[in-house]
Amino acid sequence: MSSDDPNTTRRRVLFGVGAGATVGLAGCLGNSDDGDAGTDTDTDTPTEEPTNTPTDEETPTEEPEGTANVRVAHLSPNAPNVDVYVDGSVVLEDVPFGAVSEYLEVPAGEREIEITAAGDADTSVFAGAVPVEADTDYTVAATGELGDMADQTFEPLVLEDDNSEPGSDTARIRAVHASPDAPTIDITTASNGDALFDAVEYGESGYVEVPAGEYTLEIRGDTDASDGDVVAEFDVSLAGGQVYTAFAAGYLSPDDEPGDTPFDLLVSQDTNGGMMSTSPGNVRVSHMSPNAPNVDVYVDESVVLEDVPFGTTSDYLELPAGDHTVEITAAGDPETSVFSGTVPIEADTDYTIVAAGELGDMVDQTFEPLILEDDNSSPGEDTARVRAVHVSPDAPAVDITASSTGDTLFNGVGFSGSGYTEVPANDYTLQIRGDTESNDGEVVADFDVSLNGGQVYTAFAAGYLSPDDEPQDVAFDLFVTQDTSEMSN
Repeated sequence: MSSDDPNTTRRRVLFGVGAGATVGLAGCLGNSDDGDAGTDTDTDTPTEEPTNTPTDEETPTEEPEGTANVRVAHLSPNAPNVDVYVDGSVVLEDVPFGAVSEYLEVPAGEREIEITAAGDADTSVFAGAVPVEADTDYTVAATGELGDMADQTFEPLVLEDDNSEPGSDTARIRAVHASPDAPTIDITTASNGDALFDAVEYGESGYVEVPAGEYTLEIRGDTDASDGDVVAEFDVSLAGGQVYTAFAAGYLSPDDEPGDTPFDLLVSQDTNGGMMSTSPGNVRVSHMSPNAPNVDVYVDESVVLEDVPFGTTSDYLELPAGDHTVEITAAGDPETSVFSGTVPIEADTDYTIVAAGELGDMVDQTFEPLILEDDNSSPGEDTARVRAVHVSPDAPAVDITASSTGDTLFNGVGFSGSGYTEVPANDYTLQIRGDTESNDGEVVADFDVSLNGGQVYTAFAAGYLSPDDEPQDVAFDLFVTQDTSEMSN
């Protein structure tokens, strides 16, 4: 078993396919003209014996009662994006490799399904009647390859899903081997070398239950001792009470195959109607509460930042996609919590969690975290993107202008308000003004900033405009962070 890039960790986002179209794609991949289609639960429909009783009209075939839950995975590495038709109507369009749909409740029975190349209804890769049984959860995967010189023939693989509760501290995970050029594999854990899955052949799958936690899964060539060469490894986070499927897909040697789709592990969270991704999100924390002490920050009960003072913004931290418990406490005093709550993190998304407002009863603005989604995409080599965030508790709505031109960069920004603008890379003096219709209010403060091309910045307007009248002597300031230089690798 070989790979062009062994022992490297790759992370892959699963593309979500809208639930409204899932019935068609799930059904269309559920069977094939060849019969078994990868499932060991195929059942022939009994033929009714003819009778001699005359009838005036033919009795229509009864549809089975009940519903099933179905979803689909597009795992054919050389197949194009596809469209899916159900009973002659298109229900899903332009589905790419690696896409996994959500579950959808659909009527039990048979549907006429066709899969075609996206935008080309005349190029059909599958057409047939697909049975959907009641009270059963299914994943149906488009696997194999199109063409005559294929390692594995294109066909739908029908999997019956066990989404029962595994226990609050346990995760159930299934491995599905759908890589056409990969031999039989073992899957082990990097921490202790234990074999979770042994001798999984192409088209095979199976479940195992493990304690909830963070794992690095190693893909190895199959050996008796499960100690073959590691050709790829993937970090996954498995939550208690949840069920997952890990699809091993793509080509181990894409240069030698008909499609340039490298080997990957696509992990779906099967329970709770969600998708789980091996790609993380990036999160940082800004302490902008002027009367709060230095703080410690906990994520999922583990301390990640300590003794953070006012005005500080951390570097980005990688967190697995999903919901995380975030708690902010006084530095060195875990019993003095000023915030505790659940924060959802999406894969490949950057966030800033801002500690804003004030502690105490007689405050201008109540203490609470402000969660911002950061746009750290490139603005262009001669352009800078800057965001203003108003977190000064005693300041009214403000305008921010450029002194050299008088241009208004931000208009009417109230407390906790924020927004981006793009400007030519240059040195600027930013003027903070009271908000007026013509943006010519009195300048209460100005700040020199240098904005470089191709970079993204956040300017936090924080502290007190009138510190003598407030609970803490923390003067108004503009804290500017260069967001793109702080990205974690």
